[in-house]
Amino acid sequence: MEDIEDLLIGGGGAPPGYRLPISAVGVKPKKKNKLKPNPDADDSSSGLFPTQNLLAPKIPGTQTIYVKTFGCSHNQSDSEYMAGQLSAFGYLLSENPEEADLWLINTCTVKSPSQSAMDTLITKCKNAKKPLVVAGCVPQGSRDLKELEGVSIVGVQQIDRVVEVVEETLKGHEVRLLNRKTLPALDLPKVRKNKFIEILPINVGCLGACTYCKTKHARGHLGSYTVDSLVNRVRTVINEGVREIWLSSEDTGAYGRDIGVNLPILLNAIVAELPPDASTMLRIGMTNPPFILEHLKEIANVLCHPCVYSFLHVPVQSGSDTILSAMNREYTVSEFRTVVDTLTELVPGMQVATDIICGFPGETDEDFCETINLIKEYKLPQVHISQFYPRPGTPAARMKKVPSAIVKKRSRELTSVFEAFTPYNGMEGRVERIWITEIAADGIHLVGHTKGYIQVLVIGPEAMLGTSALVKITSVGRWSVFGEVIETIVTKHHKTTALEDMPIQAKVPPCSNAHETCACSVEPEACACGAESCCKGPVALDEKDDSSRNIPLPEEPKRKNLVEWLLRKRKSHVPKREERESPVVSERKQASAGGSMSEWGVVDRILVGGILISIFTIVGLLFHLGSTTLSSS
Repeated sequence: MEDIEDLLIGGGGAPPGYRLPISAVGVKPKKKNKLKPNPDADDSSSGLFPTQNLLAPKIPGTQTIYVKTFGCSHNQSDSEYMAGQLSAFGYLLSENPEEADLWLINTCTVKSPSQSAMDTLITKCKNAKKPLVVAGCVPQGSRDLKELEGVSIVGVQQIDRVVEVVEETLKGHEVRLLNRKTLPALDLPKVRKNKFIEILPINVGCLGACTYCKTKHARGHLGSYTVDSLVNRVRTVINEGVREIWLSSEDTGAYGRDIGVNLPILLNAIVAELPPDASTMLRIGMTNPPFILEHLKEIANVLCHPCVYSFLHVPVQSGSDTILSAMNREYTVSEFRTVVDTLTELVPGMQVATDIICGFPGETDEDFCETINLIKEYKLPQVHISQFYPRPGTPAARMKKVPSAIVKKRSRELTSVFEAFTPYNGMEGRVERIWITEIAADGIHLVGHTKGYIQVLVIGPEAMLGTSALVKITSVGRWSVFGEVIETIVTKHHKTTALEDMPIQAKVPPCSNAHETCACSVEPEACACGAESCCKGPVALDEKDDSSRNIPLPEEPKRKNLVEWLLRKRKSHVPKREERESPVVSERKQASAGGSMSEWGVVDRILVGGILISIFTIVGLLFHLGSTTLSSS
């Protein structure tokens, strides 16, 4: 089947996240079965959902969508954007596939297992007779896969049109949007998997040409967002209460080379927007060695910043220069050492993670020994070990393979070496500041990270999510450490919102005690009451803020003081220019208004005069009516 792309006249399209009429989207209606339906027939073998069942008489935007994501953090961000748009148009999101009206699967093409899992899920969806939309790198990089026949597809740079695709799929149409266009906007609606973590894609694609990589086929050449657009997004998410910002891309180090800037320029611009109290932390994403070698000192300076995790993911893939050359990685083991050594020297508490591929075509025992020795030398706390998987269409898939038994043996051997490390020994008794953002899988502990991004498990109430705390490390494990909370750190953003500009639900009286907390905003920002001692612990965005219950409501007008009440009502509707006056001027005006009403303006006098004239007129009419009645009687 040919790909069905956009059929837009003039190529303009709709703004990101908005729907187009059916005539504006290329669709392929599914053929109706011309045979008479047999109620006793079993059509479970059919790979397509029958059209007559698809055309359910439901209003668009009222159905339930199940979203499943495979792969990297960039994919997760794409799913959050798609979920946000669907939610904004009224669709319900569910983690239960059985209750969903449509499945949206965001796929990963890096390794064979993830694609196999996708195939299994697609088959399950078809057997369940559910409408299906497939997104992500698999359809973008392998659009002719047999498994994708009969399903709708959203390309990696078409996520801003997911609503259109979902609506048409629910109507029984098959839609394919795969053409690469401009980058999706960063300000699209978003539903985060973790409300405290913003995954921020800074670019798509890369400048590399690794012989084993299928992602390049899907994400394409490097395309970077502008510094201004990324900085604006950072400002927005900070005001939304985000506590961690993850910079994500296929290669963070290559950022900006297509638009005349570089990674240090972006990092410095973002760091300048982070709250100085370190209530929001920045995590720099994966970067390959070639593109940070020339900026090592600048990046080290950023990693030393109090609001930036001292952590970097730098994949080496192999300890053998011969294998790195076969992979076309464009660096040597020596250059990888330079990156790790320099960062470790310049950044206190620096933590480096890396990746290793075992059994790449042509890897000899000597090559593998060099990899083992490199890992033993650095004893890195995080090493992601994977076996080589030939990806269709890549040069490495055509190379002579290492026998699978040897590949598995090498993978097990390297894993044993790595798991023997004890990187966190000696941390017992230390006091560390951590940032808490998650609940552990055991449902008991909360998950926090030190500045070096070491995982710390603590016991505490869920209210601590989104906060920072000082903890004492009580014990260490292989993958994380355990701590005891000593003190919760009260933080406030440096960006405050004026009290006058807040919605009524967010306004509260000023704090009366230097040690009390004050919910001065729905977002965990600095208190707008003006007192430096007014500080509030972070408020979860999704939690209901009961602070509005304590807001003094406007008093009901008293009949004995009608004029004063009317004047107060008029004062509450003063022009906005008065709202922008300084707090000192506002306080003086409030004090003056509260102490005396003798200094009225012209409008005040006219209003009072009109009321008095009306009263006298009514009294006069009543008097006249009374006199007339007495005269007639």
